[in-house]
Amino acid sequence: MIKQLLGYFRDYKKAAILTMVMTLAEVVLESLIPYLMSYLIDRGLQQSNMANIIKYGLILIGFAIIALITGLLSAKFSAEATTGFAKNLRKDMYENVQTFSFSNIDKFSTASIITRLTTDVTRVQNTFGMAMRMALRMPLMLLFSIVMTVFISWKLALIFLVAAPLLAVSMIILTRIIHPIMHRAFRRYDDLNKNVQEDLHGIRVVKAFVREEFEKSRFGTTSRLIYDDFVKAERLMSWNEPIMSGIMYTCMLLASFFGAKLIIGQEPVTAPFMGTVFTTGLLNSVFSYSMQILMSCSMVGMLFMMTTMSLESMRRIVAILNEKADIVNPADPVMEVKDGSIEFEGVNFRYPEVNDDSIIRSDRDALSKVNLKIPSGATVGIIGGTGSSKSTLVQLIPRLYDVSEGSVKVGGVDVRDYDMTVLRDAVSMVLQKNQIFFGTIKDNMRWGNPNATDEEIEHACRLAQADEFIQEFPDKYDYHIEQGGTNVSGGQRQRLCIARALMKHPKILILDDSTSAVDTATDAKIRYAFRNEIPDTTKIIIAQRINSIQDADMIIVMDEGMVNGYGTHDELMANNEIYREVYESQQKGGGDADEVAYA
Repeated sequence: MIKQLLGYFRDYKKAAILTMVMTLAEVVLESLIPYLMSYLIDRGLQQSNMANIIKYGLILIGFAIIALITGLLSAKFSAEATTGFAKNLRKDMYENVQTFSFSNIDKFSTASIITRLTTDVTRVQNTFGMAMRMALRMPLMLLFSIVMTVFISWKLALIFLVAAPLLAVSMIILTRIIHPIMHRAFRRYDDLNKNVQEDLHGIRVVKAFVREEFEKSRFGTTSRLIYDDFVKAERLMSWNEPIMSGIMYTCMLLASFFGAKLIIGQEPVTAPFMGTVFTTGLLNSVFSYSMQILMSCSMVGMLFMMTTMSLESMRRIVAILNEKADIVNPADPVMEVKDGSIEFEGVNFRYPEVNDDSIIRSDRDALSKVNLKIPSGATVGIIGGTGSSKSTLVQLIPRLYDVSEGSVKVGGVDVRDYDMTVLRDAVSMVLQKNQIFFGTIKDNMRWGNPNATDEEIEHACRLAQADEFIQEFPDKYDYHIEQGGTNVSGGQRQRLCIARALMKHPKILILDDSTSAVDTATDAKIRYAFRNEIPDTTKIIIAQRINSIQDADMIIVMDEGMVNGYGTHDELMANNEIYREVYESQQKGGGDADEVAYA
């Protein structure tokens, strides 16, 4: 997993390599400084030799300055490499998310994907930034310090070699305890983001039902659970420092005791470049190397703990990167949709269900035994109760989901054989949730056709009966839509979405309950415009009001995921009980369109 993530340094490899080179130079210089200090003490201070004091003093100052410069350069290159790494990682994650089908999105949830793109990437970036410098610097300094101590006195070095396994065991134990806590904490992070996203999106509903206190309580509960997890993890991590400090300071005390005995006993030094006997200067070097070993172990432990806390973030990021869209182009895709004819042949469909970041098929059919033929250019109405799978049926046409059994054909070709871009360009769909994006009306219209002229935009808006209210805006088609379309009404959003769909000049136009917020007169005008302006386009209209589909060429009645009946209005009135009951109940409702729809 870490090896895979390292590949995202890509175009920042040079900065990463320079970071390690500068870090290596800094470590070498800092490791030599304590040894040079022994020369300053033994050949300068103890012998009152001013020439040697100046000589070794200047060498020490030079080494310190070069070490400082290499350290600063290491920090600079590290910052450049890690920020580039995070940029590449977010870019590749986001691009992969764009390939996901609805079922892939459902697998992770929107809130979880946002958390992985932000919080998790930042945590991993910080860990890699620390690792680039510390993972090389601290082990090398630890190694050099122990090697130098061995050269000075292998007997004193044994003290530190015995301490190393104790430190390793303590870190392994802490890691095994902390990792499950972090796994649970990030799950709760997803829940927290989901709550925030839901509350902000539905803030008007929250205020309308005076549920602010409930939502604050729910947020506070989840936030408290995350707090408890992180406090527990930090509390466990805090044991790392005293354990290491206790072990290392014990080592220094033992080194002081046995070092003093070596000086008194005139212990010979085996390494020729360090003199003949153990001296005060060499003991001072051992103390300096002891401090370097202490600091190295402390930083290694900190890096180890930080990496442990980041492992869950790494796992979550890699899960997004490795996720493969379950709806992909075939090997040799069909690149042209001949016409807007549609055929369902023995279609069964089950929604995928998510279980611990894995997708399984539900054991319940959302659609069962669907067989339909819709000729090109026909106007088709679909009606049925809530949960009758009306939306599910039409989502199979542009291949937002794949059928579990059977086939869906468009233009005589199975939708699974088309290039997905070609298919979806030929099928315009206005979903139940009307999504208008931040920007001008023209910007939103050009989602349907990036190269559309102003005249084409205005024509589509006139067909969708949107031009009338757009002309009343201060900037007309340059009017700025706020995020989520909060500065336009529900009916205006619906008409703008219909106009945007028309910009694609589709062979099939699907309106999934997309005129529910407009009055009956405007609804009638939209249907009239469709009938006269786009007669060759197959139009599928899901509606709750029979008045909206009464004049359709074919009306499909859905019930519990099955086609209960289909035909014209008159045919269904004669032979379909469900359709007749809905029609009669709506006629009795009378008056206001919303009341009719409600009935």
